[in-house]
Amino acid sequence: MPLIQVQLFEGRSDDVKREYAKAITEAAVNIMGCTAASVDVIYQDVKKSDWATAGKLWSDS
Repeated sequence: MPLIQVQLFEGRSDDVKREYAKAITEAAVNIMGCTAASVDVIYQDVKKSDWATAGKLWSDS
């Protein structure tokens, strides 16, 4: 049972998340040989002020 956790900046639409979950699920089925019913995708929306790269907050960009 793959559990796939996706962290991304907040603001993506449900349609985008739906499409991405479908694509991730299809990839897991094709590569891992599992069933679609066994694939779980969990989204965590993150504020830009809670994410930093190279020591710089994304909210400062």
